[in-house]
Amino acid sequence: MIQVEEINKKYSGVHAVRDLSLRVERGEIVGLLGPNGAGKSTTIRMIVDIIRPDTGTISFDGQSIDDEIRTKIGYLPEERGLYQKAKILESVIFFGRLKGMSGGEAATEARKWLSRFGLEDAEDRLVEELSKGNQQKLQVIIALLHDPDYVILDEPTSGLDPVNQGILRDIVTELRNAGKAILYSTHQMDLAERLCDRVALINRGSIVLKGTVDEVRRSHGENAVLVEFSGEGAFLRDLDGVVAGSVDGNHAELELAEGVELNDLVEGIGRRITLSRIERIRPSLNTIFLAAVGEPDSAGITTMSEGGAS
Repeated sequence: MIQVEEINKKYSGVHAVRDLSLRVERGEIVGLLGPNGAGKSTTIRMIVDIIRPDTGTISFDGQSIDDEIRTKIGYLPEERGLYQKAKILESVIFFGRLKGMSGGEAATEARKWLSRFGLEDAEDRLVEELSKGNQQKLQVIIALLHDPDYVILDEPTSGLDPVNQGILRDIVTELRNAGKAILYSTHQMDLAERLCDRVALINRGSIVLKGTVDEVRRSHGENAVLVEFSGEGAFLRDLDGVVAGSVDGNHAELELAEGVELNDLVEGIGRRITLSRIERIRPSLNTIFLAAVGEPDSAGITTMSEGGAS
């Protein structure tokens, strides 16, 4: 288990992470969610001991981080840290040896992973020759090569196309089923809803929502409305009584203020679009988080209309 207790970090008077507590059990995926600049990456860097918290504690199965614990962590940073002039296979083997693997063991495992990501014919190419997406695959391989107990992934789908995002989701699910403790940082709310067992939303350095996906959705009642229509529906987010929402093509999910009824919404819509369906639903994580942190343009959240890689 990864246990984080009341950690704080300040930079030049800015409270980047504030009294943050979090746990990740073995055999579960915990989504660390939030807009850009919310404190996700700072929190992760403290967990893997790149930077130290000003106050608070971090432990792994009850132990403070040391050289032995470090060899059990698989960390995928948001920024790329690859040696561009190195050959692909040699680069992966090098990082495997840093985690205590023998050269032969690292080579065997590297070839398995390269094959899984469709890079089996590229092992003698230079890293710099790879596309952004293929370099991201390489970073995933390096993070997982040594079969870590604690897997910490910071925006792992960055640069990956939908097919490879699916491969990554399958891999992360397999790791959970193998009993790994997985912390998965993302601002893709639809992905978190499908993949994670529990979620914690950070905004301005503090956790503002946490629990299982079902718990978080239930806690926000039945104020969400699904609208299907023909016409131009961008205005739906700005209707009176709508506190947050996302519009994707001819579908919209809107979060209504307390006391607002469907009839009120229909009256506001009038004849501006043609409705084919309107009903109350349990709100998605996307709608809940937009309500918690603000509009996507200011918050940096990936809405359901943006999808894809972050």
